[in-house]
Amino acid sequence: MTKEKNEKRIQRPPVIVVMGHIDHGKSALLDYIRKTNVVEGEHGGITQHISAYELTHKDKKITFLDTPGHEAFKKMRSRGAEVADIAILVVSAEEGVKAQTLEALKCIRESNTPFIVAINKIDKPAANVEKIKNNLTENEIYLEGMGGDVPFVPVSAKTGEGIPELLDMMLLVADLEELTGETDKNAEGIVIESNLDQKKGISASLVIKNGTLKSGMFVVAGDSMSPVRIMEDFKGLPIKEASFSSPIKIVGFSKVPQVGAQFVSFDKKKDAEKSINEIAKETKSIDVQDSSDLVEIPIILVADALGTLDAIEHELEKLKNDKTKIRIIKKGVGCVTEDDVKTANGKEGALIIGFNTKVDTQAQNLANRLDIEIRTFEIIYKINEWLEQIVTARTPKVEVEEKTGEAKILKIFSKTKDKQVLGGKVLDGEIALSGTVNILRRDEKIGKGIITNLQQNKANVKEVSEGEFGAQIQAKTEIAEGDTIEGFILKTK
Repeated sequence: MTKEKNEKRIQRPPVIVVMGHIDHGKSALLDYIRKTNVVEGEHGGITQHISAYELTHKDKKITFLDTPGHEAFKKMRSRGAEVADIAILVVSAEEGVKAQTLEALKCIRESNTPFIVAINKIDKPAANVEKIKNNLTENEIYLEGMGGDVPFVPVSAKTGEGIPELLDMMLLVADLEELTGETDKNAEGIVIESNLDQKKGISASLVIKNGTLKSGMFVVAGDSMSPVRIMEDFKGLPIKEASFSSPIKIVGFSKVPQVGAQFVSFDKKKDAEKSINEIAKETKSIDVQDSSDLVEIPIILVADALGTLDAIEHELEKLKNDKTKIRIIKKGVGCVTEDDVKTANGKEGALIIGFNTKVDTQAQNLANRLDIEIRTFEIIYKINEWLEQIVTARTPKVEVEEKTGEAKILKIFSKTKDKQVLGGKVLDGEIALSGTVNILRRDEKIGKGIITNLQQNKANVKEVSEGEFGAQIQAKTEIAEGDTIEGFILKTK
């Protein structure tokens, strides 16, 4: 049985993600590979329609993901590493390892993705491959021949030098990884891009990791579903069937699927709907378990593109403290609608944030009537600046005692009802007239008192910061020699 199952599995093309510092030539490398390999044998050239493409090198296919490289898109980039079989870490032959290089490396290692180092810009006068190899070692990237097993290829995205060798290395690593799939299974894979077009509807770009997708089937990604009626390859050409590791575009989703979400496919619509219902139940269960004592600030987030949503979410994760948290209760692509305002109205204190998008007239009118705030922005960090003020205003205020001084009680002179005359010595800070003090015995708080009189060197004073002093303290707790008093002030935080 096992042998028969293994016989059904065949070798599949690798899915490659290119990562690294933003100025080290990642995009230039992808562009060179695409232009010189994808266009080969075609007439009139090819326009890339989705953020992934296939090429053929030595009669073998390779799929590339065109993922963003800026730090703000860290969330998307880490998802890109998850969908990929092999990562290419681009490092400049002039500059070496930078902060974003290490961040990309962290994403790669956390996803346990095998990777190849491409030392780019070897055509530059300041290029020094040997120096960069040592620099990589210093940053715990151990190359082949340098005490490690990470393959590397010196390349130039400008002249094309080393590119064929880099493609050869990708195929070699893919062979070592023994990437396989089964064509007779229903397709499954990852959503790499999604868009809302007011005329065409909701579309998503997918990379198939296993199985085959055919016209007439149904795709489910999270709580979104689409019939496979309009299916295109990466060139925008209509196709009836696709298998691993093809990048494809499907049009007709019920909701905008999340980038990085896994998709599965079904032969029958009722099976697809059943899958969505099960996912909805699981999500509801998680929401119930996630309740806590934190004060939530509900956010409805609307942006011009799904990639922007991910970038904003990544930034919003920085806005948190031990009393307040921001929770995105709804997000989407397009303009702010009446439905968004209605959602906000059902959640106390909800805010609507639009980024590079408009608010339709009906939505604005309803928001005005319901007194719901809608804010639109064009710069991501401006959202954070505004929300920081909201978080500060809504964070529950508590009074805390801030210690101002400490003194040891040396002698008790007299006691009258709740007033006690005593002598003490300042240990730290200062003891002030009319100040409230905690009374401690063997480091345990036993009561509170107020200093109604304070003297030093037989003269009345307002505070004592060093030496011995006399004081009258009004307190219900009986103070004894050896006790400690701590002065404090109450501060609201």
